Amino acid sequence: MNSGVNAATLISGGDLMVEYLVREKVPYLFGVCGHGNIGFLDAALKAQDRIRTVMTHHEQTAGFMAEAYYKVRHEIVATYTSCGPGSCNLPVALASAMMDSAAYLAITGNVPTGQFNRNAFQESGKFFQADFPAVIRPYVKRSFQPTRVEMLPLALKQAFGLMRNGRPGPVNIDVPLNLFVEQDAVEVPEPNARVSQRSPGETAALRRAYEMLACAERPVIIAGQGALLSEAAAELLRFAEMTGIPVATSPNGKGAIDETHDLALGPIGRNGSYAANGASSKADVILALGFSFDDRASSAWLPGYTFSIPPSRLIQVDVDPAEIGRNYPAELGIIADIRAFLAGLIEHARAAPPQRPPEEWTGMLRERRRIWDDYHRPLSASSAMPIRPERLVRALGNVLPADAIVAADVGSHHNWLVELLPVRRPRHFLQSWGFGSMGFATSGILGAKLAAPDQPCVAVVGDGSFLMTPHAVATAVEYRIPVVWVVWNNFGFTSIRDLQLGAFRRELDSSFRRADTGELYSPDFTALARAFGADGVRVDRPGDLEDALGAAIRAERPCVVDVAIDREIRPVSTGGWQLPPLPPAQPNFEKLALGK
Repeated sequence: MNSGVNAATLISGGDLMVEYLVREKVPYLFGVCGHGNIGFLDAALKAQDRIRTVMTHHEQTAGFMAEAYYKVRHEIVATYTSCGPGSCNLPVALASAMMDSAAYLAITGNVPTGQFNRNAFQESGKFFQADFPAVIRPYVKRSFQPTRVEMLPLALKQAFGLMRNGRPGPVNIDVPLNLFVEQDAVEVPEPNARVSQRSPGETAALRRAYEMLACAERPVIIAGQGALLSEAAAELLRFAEMTGIPVATSPNGKGAIDETHDLALGPIGRNGSYAANGASSKADVILALGFSFDDRASSAWLPGYTFSIPPSRLIQVDVDPAEIGRNYPAELGIIADIRAFLAGLIEHARAAPPQRPPEEWTGMLRERRRIWDDYHRPLSASSAMPIRPERLVRALGNVLPADAIVAADVGSHHNWLVELLPVRRPRHFLQSWGFGSMGFATSGILGAKLAAPDQPCVAVVGDGSFLMTPHAVATAVEYRIPVVWVVWNNFGFTSIRDLQLGAFRRELDSSFRRADTGELYSPDFTALARAFGADGVRVDRPGDLEDALGAAIRAERPCVVDVAIDREIRPVSTGGWQLPPLPPAQPNFEKLALGK
């Protein structure tokens, strides 16, 4: 603390941080208390009328809530955790946000600076003092560890700049306990002005991109998550309608275009649609917008499955220079904001309207859409028991209100939702794609509902993923957050079971069974829900799905809907995937639908 200053000018580190968060218009703090952050919580207590806290029952839930909040609103919230195990429960959620370009501020408490290097209780790092930043280095854009109160203002301002500028991502401020309590004559800074990032890219490159598309015989646009992050859905639709160029999305870009639109092909990749993979693999020119060409979305880069680059000519547009040409050679790489880039293309199309793609191309894609829909229609109307996966997806599509937000956890149900659930609006389908974190939707749906309190929010979760963070139901009851969990109950981690069976023709520890009898096992999720204070409903018959789901959504209470799903039915595949040296999974849709 500086000496000789007027007491009225003194402020504690905790008060300074909370006041700055208020000035940045951060609405929520999600987290778990611990001895390392009690000073911060005391500061938050004094500001309860300006910033709300939500206590979770595991730090991972706090992180997933913050990620989902950002994905819905594109606004930043903060998490708080304590030293040692408290903060070490957070990295899975940080990694999920980092891989999916979601920003939030992770405030982690640490031991007092006077106890550094003394093996104090829960100090991270036996040989490196209080070294929690090293724990999370791969999973944040940056980690700050101020050791004096006067260092906090710069760390906070730089943290928010890093989160917002360029590719979004989480940032950590690791704060020794004493900084929350100690005072110094430090002024609370005003937030920096927002940086405008709406660059359309180089003028000549923009013109060339338009010329390549205008001359193409088989063009296709692939919208990735970057199109969602730049809020480019309106411009994407306008350009597609002006030019007649069909639009596919990456699985993580679902919602960038209304999937019921005539020009929408659905997602590409391992669980992509027949039309989308057909377009991306046979196109002569591909315009990729904010898409990283990851392995699941590109059929593990196997030639001809989802892409044939070359000979397909790639125009790749991304705000992150590291993505350009990472996995496929780009004939034209453009560093640009997707919305601004599309606005530039629209101006070119207005000035020199292109010829629409030939009927031979668009007609082929329409026929593939018809074949895909015709194949799934009778399956989605099945009355079989246990319930077919297609039937549950159709029921969700039937009862979900137009403004509903659906969060998908990780597992076989995720593949089904990517493949078959029509998403009509941006930021209405949430998932953990890059890191594939189980528990994301179970917990994250709470953050989604806080971000969109007037919209129904439904998490579709596997029984395996739900069991990882079921305490999220308790948080929903405590804070009266009315969300619905639909448990896709198929007795295990069946997506991994299917990989085991496909590769080795046997399985171990991927099905839930009683050790004494070998019988399949499932907890009573409805009883669990009621024990937490939520509603619980079990659905065994397909004819009851719509009524049960609709009632749960309308009830405006936390509710768990446990659905018995046939575990032996796998999604059809029009793409592939490979885990070398294991052989690649082969597409099977044409054989099943067309007998080829």
